[in-house]
Parts: sequence; structure tokens; C-alpha cells
Amino acid sequence: MSTTEPDALLGPADIRELAAALGVRPTKQRGQNFVIDANTVRRIVRTAEVRGDDVVVEVGPGLGSLTLALLETADRVIAVEIDDVLAGALPSTIAARLPKRADHFALVHTDAMQVQELPGPAPTALVANLPYNVAVPVLLHMLARFPTIERTLVMVQAEVADRLAARPGNKVYGVPSVKANWYAEVKRAGSIGRNVFWPAPNVDSGLVSLVRRDPPKTTATRAEVFAAVDAAFAQRRKTLRAALAGWAGSPAAAEAALVAAGISPQARGEALTVEEFARIAENRGAGQ
Repeated sequence: MSTTEPDALLGPADIRELAAALGVRPTKQRGQNFVIDANTVRRIVRTAEVRGDDVVVEVGPGLGSLTLALLETADRVIAVEIDDVLAGALPSTIAARLPKRADHFALVHTDAMQVQELPGPAPTALVANLPYNVAVPVLLHMLARFPTIERTLVMVQAEVADRLAARPGNKVYGVPSVKANWYAEVKRAGSIGRNVFWPAPNVDSGLVSLVRRDPPKTTATRAEVFAAVDAAFAQRRKTLRAALAGWAGSPAAAEAALVAAGISPQARGEALTVEEFARIAENRGAGQ
């Protein structure tokens, strides 16, 4: 557990100064919007319930706003950054602003989608301001790859937050909702305005909390269940009998799997829980 350094966190002037010194111009391609408000990063750490014994992995640390706030509280922070310039600068920022905590920080310079292992003790939490364009695949990859991550708090585009936290029957419930539910209890954990970012995005952001739980009890593998989910939502307006026809081999085979799983062939994917999708995957080939 650290002792907080005075003025360790980055404010708007610090962020702009750092960016100018590095020649960094935030790019839309990488969905870069840097948090410039110290109160916001403190709020994220608080909402994430980061503890003094946590090993936190952060994806896309950027210039280090959230990284510094996490380091003030967690035992250890592992930051995953793809950008060459940002990755090169981050250790210096940590050393300059939180020198007593620098040896509790590790940097992994790579694409988060390619991460297969992390240095040091296994991560217990994931806290990140995720780039909008890759938020869902990165989140699902990290949850799949690192089962020791018990608690996750991500800041994402508000629309993505709504999708992740949606319940069956909601019009935005879809693939991200079901797959996130395989790993965790998911809920919205707050909203973030546009003015805490530089540059200010043209959309609002939302916080999503994911608390790890056991996946559904099923004889089907995760890949088999996710294949059924993908098929159901690829044609979400169709009944499951029609939407799952390609996945099952024919409309009749899809119907047989659905009936065996206790689900109406006339239902649609947006009405089903992850447990129900698991039952469908288990019963693929039921009519044969």
C-alpha cells in the first residue's frame, strides 16, 4: 500500500505538456481520448473497489492518468500499451510522479489482443479506459485469458456500456451481453461526461462493472456456446429455428436442438440467457 505523493496525478496542463513534449496527437484510429481530470480517475479507482493487495492490469494507459491513480492504491499495476511513443514514455512519467511506487509498476508493450501472459503475480483486477473501437474484443480476450481477474471496471462508449450490461429482452441485448455474462455479473456503474477527456469525444462514456462468476454448468465448451450465440444474433430478427439453421445443419436440426433444450423454436436470440444458449449448444445434433 502506497503513500500518496503530492500532486502525483495528471491534470489538463500536465497532459497537454506531456503530449506536446512527446509529439503525441491523439488518433481516432486507436480511439485515443486521454482523461485529463484527476477526480474522474480517482472515482474510477473507487468504483472499481481497488484494494491494497490487488494486482491490477490496465489496458491502454495512454499518458498515465489512470495508471498513477491505480498505483496510489493497488499493490501492483501492469499496463498494456500498443503505442510505441506512449509505451516508451510511461515508465518515466511513473518514476517522476510516483517514485516510491515505480518498482510496483510493469509495462507490457504489445497489442492487448495478443497478450497471452503477464509478468509477476497473477492479476486480480482489470481497470481500463478502453479505446472505443476495440473495447468488447479486448475485454472478452482478457477475461478469457486471465481467469484470476475477479473484478473488472471498464470505461467505454455509453452505447457499448448499455450493450454489455443489457438483460434479455432489451433491444440492445446481443452478442457482447451474452458473452460477458458467461464470465461475470455485469452492470452499469455510472456515466462519464465528455469534458473530462482530451480531445473531447462526440459521445458520452459509461462505466461497466464485471464481477467474475462461474460459467454456466454445461457439457458444451465455451467455443460451442459462443458459436450458437454468434449464429443467433447474426440474423437477430429471425426466429431461432431460422437463425440457427446454418449452425445446426438445417431448420429441422435447429428445431430439434431447441426443443431438446426446452426453448421455443419461434423465440429470438434477444430473449435468451447465456444458460439457455448453453443448453442449445449441448443439444446440437439432438434430432440425429
